[in-house]
Amino acid sequence: MLKLIPVSLADANAFVAEHHRHHKPVRGHKFSLGCEQDGALVGVAIVGRPVSRYLDDGRTLEVNRLCTTGERNACSFLYGAAARAAKALGYRKIITYTLDTEPGVSLRAAGWSCAGIAGGKRWTGVRCPKEDLYPAQMKLRYEKYL
Repeated sequence: MLKLIPVSLADANAFVAEHHRHHKPVRGHKFSLGCEQDGALVGVAIVGRPVSRYLDDGRTLEVNRLCTTGERNACSFLYGAAARAAKALGYRKIITYTLDTEPGVSLRAAGWSCAGIAGGKRWTGVRCPKEDLYPAQMKLRYEKYL
């Protein structure tokens, strides 16, 4: 049975560095959660301010990283726990992003809904990289009102 545990940012980032398929650790967070099974850490969620400045209204949080070892139901367990923690802290909404190639089943199982295609494929401004961030893939935004 999965058990919710507190996890430091350093420990959560170490787990992400070891197990995540395509993302690196994050620089900061509001809080991190972990889940363990039989005493072993099998997943982490790192929750922080929204990356998009347009969504950073002081009442919205973003699950910046969610990573598991593939344990059954660990993703939906962590998404649900992150939403409950955000609500307990007084936030109104929590969001996250997935690649369009990911099914989003865990998010829907935790009560989240798809808000549609997200931006972020191309930067504008002076720090614009030479190549698109995700040239072949779109991102979907999921959200849950608390």
